[in-house]
Amino acid sequence: MEAGPRVSLRQLSAYRFEVDFGADLPPLLADEAEPIGGGTGPFPEQMLIAAVANCLCASFVFALGKYRQEAHGITAQARAEIGRNAEGRLRVQGIAVEIALGAEAGDLDRIDRVLAQFERFCTVSESVKAGVPVSVGVTDSAGRRLR
Repeated sequence: MEAGPRVSLRQLSAYRFEVDFGADLPPLLADEAEPIGGGTGPFPEQMLIAAVANCLCASFVFALGKYRQEAHGITAQARAEIGRNAEGRLRVQGIAVEIALGAEAGDLDRIDRVLAQFERFCTVSESVKAGVPVSVGVTDSAGRRLR
């Protein structure tokens, strides 16, 4: 197994933590949402869905480049479905990511190839899928659903 990325956390108070990514990156302040925490930073579920969405977008950009396609920017919205398990504990039960292209599908002659494989390039979503369903939708700049 390869060594992977590392982060360090330091408790600042109650549920507030400083997340240190090392190198030259600024630390991130994380906190639980109110009423448990103070809501002064993203909470863990937000960071999870941000990681999934970011990785999917980066994988989409990679696949576009592989086929020399230009989407003229992409945006994404991600949400988590939270529910209780059999023990009554809150769990992430699903993640939905909607990616929007800045171009129309008709202007991307190889978009079918990009759509067929970009998800498989995403280390994070493919790993998370082992325990949490992840659904992904893609629309073009005209709002047409591509998948």
